[in-house]
Amino acid sequence: MFKKILIANRGEIACRVIKSARAMGIKTVAIYSDADRNALHVKMADEAVHIGPPPANQSYIVIDKVMDAIRQTGAEAVHPGYGFLSENSKFAEALAAEGVAFVGPPVGAIEKMGDKITSKKIAQEAGVSTVPGYMGLIEDADEAVKISNEVGYPVMLKASAGGGGKGMRIAWNDEEAREGFQSSKNEAKNSFGDDRIFIEKFVTQPRHIEIQVLCDSHGNGIYLGERECSIQRRQQKVIEEAPSPFLDEETRKRMGDQAVALAQAVDYASAGTVEFIVDGDKNFYFLEMNTRLQVEHPVTEMITGVDLVEQMIRVANGEELTIKQEDVKLNGWAIESRLYAEDPYRGFLPSIGRLVKYRPPEELVQADEVVRNDTGVFEGGEISMYYDPMIAKLCTWGPDRATAIEHMRNALDGFELEGIGHNLPFLSAVMDHPKFTSGEMTTAFIEEEYPDGFEGVELDRDAIQRIAASAAAMHRVAEIRRTRVSGRMSNHERKVGAEWVVNIQGEDIPVEIEADHDGSTVHFDDGRTHRVASDWTPGDSLARLNVDGSPLVLKVEKITQGFRIRSRGADLIVRVRSPRQAELAALMPEKVAPDTSRLLLCPMPGLIVNVAVAVGDEVQEGQTLCTVEAMKMENILRAEKKAVVSKVNAAAGDSLAVDDVILEFE
Repeated sequence: MFKKILIANRGEIACRVIKSARAMGIKTVAIYSDADRNALHVKMADEAVHIGPPPANQSYIVIDKVMDAIRQTGAEAVHPGYGFLSENSKFAEALAAEGVAFVGPPVGAIEKMGDKITSKKIAQEAGVSTVPGYMGLIEDADEAVKISNEVGYPVMLKASAGGGGKGMRIAWNDEEAREGFQSSKNEAKNSFGDDRIFIEKFVTQPRHIEIQVLCDSHGNGIYLGERECSIQRRQQKVIEEAPSPFLDEETRKRMGDQAVALAQAVDYASAGTVEFIVDGDKNFYFLEMNTRLQVEHPVTEMITGVDLVEQMIRVANGEELTIKQEDVKLNGWAIESRLYAEDPYRGFLPSIGRLVKYRPPEELVQADEVVRNDTGVFEGGEISMYYDPMIAKLCTWGPDRATAIEHMRNALDGFELEGIGHNLPFLSAVMDHPKFTSGEMTTAFIEEEYPDGFEGVELDRDAIQRIAASAAAMHRVAEIRRTRVSGRMSNHERKVGAEWVVNIQGEDIPVEIEADHDGSTVHFDDGRTHRVASDWTPGDSLARLNVDGSPLVLKVEKITQGFRIRSRGADLIVRVRSPRQAELAALMPEKVAPDTSRLLLCPMPGLIVNVAVAVGDEVQEGQTLCTVEAMKMENILRAEKKAVVSKVNAAAGDSLAVDDVILEFE
């Protein structure tokens, strides 16, 4: 077995590989850029080598720099993780020339299947059903428009060497095809060093289901079930699960057999994933093969008990698979939620900054519950603008789907994260969405269910009353604590009343609290009561309560006359006032938001790629104004209405913060 492995990656996947290597007794080498000098993967590895500036195209995807790190440390093998150089055949060739093992498939398999265009042709020749499209190279935007018309809108423009949603655009007309072609090329070049683009028909209302395969160099190949990856945003997966709630055993076997046959046709040896689009009648169409470890591999590990990273290392070492197809049993259900540094209240735009608080739920391994958190960050660390916005992958397992979802709800409720915008509220909202809980979602789920973006969750009456009762009980505890401050004047004793008014979701709710040593009974005007018990003390940011015998976890932040409370995707300002305070508060005028209708504000921290207008230009609704790049993604900002540009405050190459003014209008 190898004695030392270099991980040619960063972040959570580098940390993940280090864990398996450590369990196998293998020493590890990390590489890092200037931005990652203090990163978690650097601290976890046995050795670390600096390889350059923050941009990936000057560090992590520069083959010569990675090869230098290998020579410096004497690493015998390299695990590429995903992204970066993981599907780069030139990198695999460089390793082979150096006599270093590549923990991945052979060069030939990477070239044939890692390239999206070539893999489509091979699949077609093998008789695999594929989505209609144009597999040749596309020279320019004009040709992209022509091909798009021939294929028929809508179309998908995809980077040949890409993955993870990078270099992908959906176009519904000529203008979008033209713009999408250029943006896809730019993203592909920056992320993968390869700007080739192909076009295929975009199948509406599909499910995205993929098969995990594992092959060795001795001709053995198996599949380890499927993963449902239909909850996507901008073609980037957000929530995955295994198995799929849609497939039956017969369809699973046909897809699995086909995936293994396709892998073996190119002498594949390692872990890999064959992706399919599946329609409502369970017809499936080959999309692509990812010749690497997938981001969402943990859910497969959790239902099969197979450590995929360990298996990849063993296969790279020339070992034969010890697992047969008949040995693969799917046990229970697993859910993965990708926690991103993206603000759901600002159209999921990237957010960067320091993690002022990062406290994930406790990892568990129990008979009926598993909680796993794969991450590459830590409290006090920084989310950089140079890399993917993923913070962590939170995974839960249960004996069935409903239980796994309930475990995920509780885990998300207990995940504390402050300092940056993040998608925790959105993930929580999905876990309670009827379409998701029923398993009837498609890849259009987010676009259909949140057409105007995510604006938070409106809780039902029962949930509101439970939270109102909890807030009142917590407020009473805080008030009692304040009355017991030492040094107070003896003739100024303060009594805590029993009657309060809770303002939540814009409604004043009168309550009366009857307290004892074991908790509080909170009475409402409608005759309902809730029994609240908790060991919460003022200052705790997480409140674990028991309301009417059921657990309730709330993220709590003290504010004037109440709390900011977050639960199940809802972000609530809850005021708890005396009746007189509530009466006076009702007379206060509401604060009016500033008028920004004549300004184009930068929606995220990022780099201006270009400004498409000049002073004096008249712009129309929907017209492109400028392009901002953040976290390897290009974002086109468009005019919301007809206007005339009066001032341009930014130019290509400028680095802007959130809400910096880019353009002003008359």
